[in-house]
Amino acid sequence: MKTILVSGASGIVGYGILKSLRAGKDYNLVGTSIYEDSVAPAFCDIFEKAPLTSSEDYISWLKSSISKHHVDMVIPGIEDDMRKWNEQRATISGTGTTVLLNNPNLVDLCSDKWEFYLKLKDSGSALIIESMIEGDFEHLKRTLGLPFLLKPRQGFGSKGIVTVKDEDDFNEHKAEFGEKLMAQKFVGSNEEEYTVSAFFDKDSNLLCHMSLKRKLSKEGFTETAEVSEIAGIVEVLEELKKFGSPVGPTNFQFRVQDGNLKLLEINPRISSSTAIRTAFGYNESQMSVDYFLNGKVPTRPIIKKGYAVRYVEEKIFYDSSDL
Repeated sequence: MKTILVSGASGIVGYGILKSLRAGKDYNLVGTSIYEDSVAPAFCDIFEKAPLTSSEDYISWLKSSISKHHVDMVIPGIEDDMRKWNEQRATISGTGTTVLLNNPNLVDLCSDKWEFYLKLKDSGSALIIESMIEGDFEHLKRTLGLPFLLKPRQGFGSKGIVTVKDEDDFNEHKAEFGEKLMAQKFVGSNEEEYTVSAFFDKDSNLLCHMSLKRKLSKEGFTETAEVSEIAGIVEVLEELKKFGSPVGPTNFQFRVQDGNLKLLEINPRISSSTAIRTAFGYNESQMSVDYFLNGKVPTRPIIKKGYAVRYVEEKIFYDSSDL
């Protein structure tokens, strides 16, 4: 039986990956989290409390955990881990485990949304959304219109995005503008936002994809999602393939403006809505294990139609002494 370690198992991506793997084949699942009192143990066979990714002993701890549990594959469930593992890719791979990471250059590029914007703009792509990191409110207003967005240059999902409707909104975050926040034109509408997950082989050939039309929660994650086909999406993914040379599971987020797709961002990892995709037949976590660990090339799955709604639920852990 293969052993898979998933980090960030207390978060929506981490436990989504664990749920998806459990829905596939029989694995020994190790979940890690910095939070001991989290939902993570409900979705894995073994739980390990992790140190902060930024701590000096994190990589040593990770290598020790891989050795302790004879881990065959490790999958990052949080953005910090993805970036740290990308920096330490050779060290982690040296343990003999398979590390699920995208093209290292794409991971680096997507770590700063402003640098990503500049490269996409230089490529001449019509998918870009006008963005800025300089200027006062009046200049931003003239150039981007109102409302416009302030979004973290480094971030996860849609967390931390501010809709600027007037100068007071801007001034509240002015100190962080440029270094930490970038301004971006508000395009389309909240009703025309899509999250597309695609799977690429080691040569960046597009193997399969799945699109969801979504609405976001206040926390920045998908709250409702409907399986949807997007006209021309294959051609757009082929364009972005040439731009970023993605490998493995890769998430693309779009809005529609005047009938045209505009790229919000690329997340070079398994999607935060991965458990929803699995429920409709697109199990990118299983694809990743099959391809990178077992050498089985994924084919486009049969995807069911329908919609999903996320809601709050409790998981109860009883004290064994009371049983």
